[in-house]
Amino acid sequence: MSFTAEVKDELSRVGGSCEQCSYAQLSAITRVCGTMSFHGSGRYSIRISTETGAVARTMIKLTHELFDLETPLTVRHSNLHRTRNYLIEIPEQDELEEDLVRLGILVPGKGLSAGVPMQLLERECCRRAFVRGAFMAGGFIADPRGDFHLEIAVTGEELAAGIVGLLDGLGVSARLNHRRGSYAIYLKSFDEIVVLLRAMGATRCAQVVERVRHMKSLKNDVNRRVNAELANQARSSGAAVDQLQLISDAERFVGFRSLPPALREFCLMRRANPDMSLAALGARLTPPASKSAMYHRVLRLQRIVDEACGGKKAPGKHR
Repeated sequence: MSFTAEVKDELSRVGGSCEQCSYAQLSAITRVCGTMSFHGSGRYSIRISTETGAVARTMIKLTHELFDLETPLTVRHSNLHRTRNYLIEIPEQDELEEDLVRLGILVPGKGLSAGVPMQLLERECCRRAFVRGAFMAGGFIADPRGDFHLEIAVTGEELAAGIVGLLDGLGVSARLNHRRGSYAIYLKSFDEIVVLLRAMGATRCAQVVERVRHMKSLKNDVNRRVNAELANQARSSGAAVDQLQLISDAERFVGFRSLPPALREFCLMRRANPDMSLAALGARLTPPASKSAMYHRVLRLQRIVDEACGGKKAPGKHR
């Protein structure tokens, strides 16, 4: 099951906080994935098509509970895509026009409503229910193990703008994108996706997203630490090679017996431990020396070698 299907399945089990919530949710599902046909004065029929069983189940359940309408269901199988398509038909019925007005889909004397039915959405719980229905009907959420992305696809600019306004009232700032006759309302912010999931009632799926985000954060932190350690090791190895060359130059142009005791000690310790960092090398001395003190010994040795070469730096770059 895709993560989108998991979210919709959880949402299909969320009940409204008041009687009006069911009307708001059914209105959104019908508006987003329904197609209405006109058959003459006051005569309509509706077809709702969805690939999600949870959406079909919710649509039929609410339609029967609220209006007791006939809702024949046809399940079609696609062998090519190995998916099911649920087709719900609400044929012409005497009560259907009145029911569509009750849902805010029809406006008496004006025809089809273009925006969201604000008369159904006076309470915040009803606004959450409408958004829940809109997501169930036209929503998609990417698997959080990949990218963080959520969107709701609808037809009609006024409806899309109205849903964006409802999301804004829930503390979610969504963007709107026009795509070939439809509109995509989308989010890419992890925090806002979690806020919206919780607002719609998908608490369990919101927790899944949060856990995945936490694991991603841990993984990224580990990767940063490993990369930093590898980079440090590479720098230390390069510096050690340069220091060994410097020690060879010192032996050739100056002679170890002519070096101060501290520098002679450094040369012998570095040759005995070519892979060790300066900090670790200093820790093995008696008494121990800091990384800064060891670095200053390298600089001091470099100056002595340069002076021995007649004021010119010895071949090679020493760190």
